[in-house]
Amino acid sequence: MAVMRGIMERLKLTVNEEKTHVCRLPEQSFDFLGYTVGQVYWPANGRAYVGLQPSKKSVRKVCREISAMTQARYCVQETEQRVAILNRKIGGWANYFCLGLVSKAYRTVTSHTERRLRQWLRRKHKVQSATARKRYNERYLHDVLGLIRPYSRDFSWAKA
Repeated sequence: MAVMRGIMERLKLTVNEEKTHVCRLPEQSFDFLGYTVGQVYWPANGRAYVGLQPSKKSVRKVCREISAMTQARYCVQETEQRVAILNRKIGGWANYFCLGLVSKAYRTVTSHTERRLRQWLRRKHKVQSATARKRYNERYLHDVLGLIRPYSRDFSWAKA
């Protein structure tokens, strides 16, 4: 901690004492720039390693923003416009959170977006909830309306 303070003083930067703490990896984890750095498990074989994943706070934040974007007050807007706005939000979020173990966070955001868009369409078109699930199924949302799904990409340059 003393070494870090010395470096920060030479750079003429201040240290936030409330947020700064020493963390021992892999037993503990910490959040930094929206990512959680700590022990994660490889999905294929279950082996543990120190890696990145989007923090729960970041996932909750984007889900709240998607919920705000699909409120009833936007029902007067065309469906294509609303889907385009959602696609920009999801695409930007997925482009930032593309490193590390992202599949679980992507699934959470995708399922939340599908559910909220389905509710929005139901309110907009005054459809009963029982028929809305069949009418506005995943295929319709993604293939017909064009709602994007975030997906993992190969970033071999980032594995150095």
